[in-house]
Amino acid sequence: MKKKRNMATQDLFQLSILIPTYNQECVALVKSLHSQAESVSGLEYEILVADDGSTDPASVESNRPIASLSHCRYLIREENLGRAGIRNFLAQKARYGHLLFIDSHMSVIADSYLPAYLCHPCDDLVYGGYAITCDQKPEGNLRYRYEMSCIEGQRHDRRSIDPYANFHTSNFMVRREVMLSNPLDERFHRYGYEDVLWGKTLKAAGIRIMHIDNPVGFNHFESNTRFLEKTEEGLQTLHEFRKELAGYSRLLTLVDHLQRYHLAWTIKILYNLSRPMLQRNLIGSNPSLTAFKLYRLGYYLSIK
Repeated sequence: MKKKRNMATQDLFQLSILIPTYNQECVALVKSLHSQAESVSGLEYEILVADDGSTDPASVESNRPIASLSHCRYLIREENLGRAGIRNFLAQKARYGHLLFIDSHMSVIADSYLPAYLCHPCDDLVYGGYAITCDQKPEGNLRYRYEMSCIEGQRHDRRSIDPYANFHTSNFMVRREVMLSNPLDERFHRYGYEDVLWGKTLKAAGIRIMHIDNPVGFNHFESNTRFLEKTEEGLQTLHEFRKELAGYSRLLTLVDHLQRYHLAWTIKILYNLSRPMLQRNLIGSNPSLTAFKLYRLGYYLSIK
């Protein structure tokens, strides 16, 4: 029999663990969370997995065993709500006062993962960050190279310098009343930036974000072609909501400077001339992060 881990924070902690998923199998993640939750003394919990209208029937079916685990529910939506909407949906369905959100492609990498969050019962929102975890480094993968270039900024002390701009919705605990009173903006249906605007919304509402060192593992690196497609989709989202996101995006700040000094048109012309070459590099076997930065800037400036 597993020995239950004592919880120093309080006698009873009620937690809803919420996992949005889309075309992703996440049984292993749920089982690891379930096992850890069962070992924590004084924890009353539930695990809710919500499939957001997946287009891959096999992934929907692969997650059905989740419903057979104690304290677990598997919710299947026919309609896709988007990254913001599905999180609001899960918050509404949750039973308990604290909500722990984890993306379905993440993994639990520490035995102390849940207890680390349970030490913060009075904080409005706590963000744990993420860490790159992979046995074999996919050196030719653009997403991997990009994430590794950002990894220093994921340290909790670095995130704490600008807590609202350095927040992501992949791994955080929030009081349910805070989220219900300040839901994510469901206009963000396409990929990207819903968490950035939410950080701005929380700051305006006076909701404090606590950054701690409690990462989940990230080892899901899509193909270079797919990552470039997602990047373009995210840039379209950024352009659509550029007024709302002003001051919360380094790219928007750079674009503002270029436009102020009448340099944006030069970058746009160079991008249009070099776009085929940049694309070949980025979807190839040795993608350049410099080329990726130039591509992002040029693509954004070319959006009409």
